[in-house]
Amino acid sequence: MIVKQVLPSLAAGYRHTAGLKADGTVMAAGDNKYGQCNVDDWSGIVAVAAGNAHTGNAHTIGLRADGTVAAAGWNKHGQCEVSGWRDIVAVAAGWRRTIGLKADGTAVAAGRNQDGECEVGGWRNIVAAAAGDWHSAGLRSDGRVIAAGNNRYGQCGVSGWRSIVAVAAGYLHTAALEAVGTVVAAGRNKERQCEVSSWRGITAIAAGSHHTVGLKADGTVTATGWNKYGECEVSGWRDIVAVAAGCTHTVGLKSDGTVVAAGSNEYGQCGVSGWYDIRLPFIG
Repeated sequence: MIVKQVLPSLAAGYRHTAGLKADGTVMAAGDNKYGQCNVDDWSGIVAVAAGNAHTGNAHTIGLRADGTVAAAGWNKHGQCEVSGWRDIVAVAAGWRRTIGLKADGTAVAAGRNQDGECEVGGWRNIVAAAAGDWHSAGLRSDGRVIAAGNNRYGQCGVSGWRSIVAVAAGYLHTAALEAVGTVVAAGRNKERQCEVSSWRGITAIAAGSHHTVGLKADGTVTATGWNKYGECEVSGWRDIVAVAAGCTHTVGLKSDGTVVAAGSNEYGQCGVSGWYDIRLPFIG
């Protein structure tokens, strides 16, 4: 099977949200303690990613049309040192690191590597990546998944997965969308974030710190996991074409280019009701 790249136009971080507009500029809302929302001067962007941590600090990544990468926010571990990257076709952001996929199917990484989460230099034929807190996952063009980093809860136990078309990573869990519209998950399940085996008709997924979100073919959304702040209260959403999950909030892109949100809004990360003309999902 051949897996195609999907360039995300919506990203949710620890306490902030980023949205890519149709004109290639970027909007952001929420906590800006480290400058992670300072994206007003970005242009020519084709995809966005946001560092999603279970505790504090975050950064935002933008992939430019020319294959270079922009970054803003927390940089203690060098996760924003991506200005020298070239020929990048997809990006992912985790806690304290950034992953970039190159046009030749290889991967590069910047940031913390204490648990081996940045050891992606040997990856080949990668078409998508996901970054959790302490682990990274790469989706191969043949529908298989590879992982690197901390595996304390089995979140890197993905080698047996087949026919995968999308992958997502949370704090200590990994989720993957199968070609038939079902979902598999591995890792910590204390908050039931891995209880996705009954899902059907799913077309896209997202993983927050402790919850997992699935977009259905009919434009509705399902979610499982931690719901302390209402981040899983998405059953009433309609006409959704893309989803993203942060630490304690969930955002959905509607077919008309507007955005809805659920969950904690303590830092204004759900203040997206005025957003419009957000780029619809693009498959590369």
